[in-house]
Amino acid sequence: MRWSPRARRWRLEVPWGRAPRLTVPRGTSRDEVDRLLEEKRPWIAAQRLRQVPRLCLDPSAVSESEARATARELVSTLAREGADRIGVEYCRIRIGGQRTLWGSCSPRGTLSFNWRLVLAPLEVVDYVVVHELCHLRVPNHSRRFWALVERHRPHWREQRGWLRDYGAELLAFEPRR
Repeated sequence: MRWSPRARRWRLEVPWGRAPRLTVPRGTSRDEVDRLLEEKRPWIAAQRLRQVPRLCLDPSAVSESEARATARELVSTLAREGADRIGVEYCRIRIGGQRTLWGSCSPRGTLSFNWRLVLAPLEVVDYVVVHELCHLRVPNHSRRFWALVERHRPHWREQRGWLRDYGAELLAFEPRR
């Protein structure tokens, strides 16, 4: 639990495989925190029950450095091919270890991707790359943006669904060191 000077309301998260995190506005009393945690105990337990490993990821089968190198190679290839088809140009590709994002696109044309994507099905990686490339043309999630994604990846909803179903488990994955 942490008190935050910027928080306006409380926020309770149950990250995959980690302790629940409660953020509360500064000035919240310890009694209020205890009452909130007691009230939310069934919800926390329900979230834990939903966190059943389904991907069968073996931490000893891959190192982060190997996965990052593979992700860079795969994403670079997909981005080159996709950029030509979509008719956009990007400046560079960055591979990171974001805890909540699969990809992002900066105004300067840097495409950033999570190295854990390499553990997802190829169609999912391809969708994320195309999604970020489309942001080079339409920098928001407007109808125009989704129409562009649809034109280049008609089955994008299936891949987004896969990320919604399995993404939390994949983001929590920690390989051998």
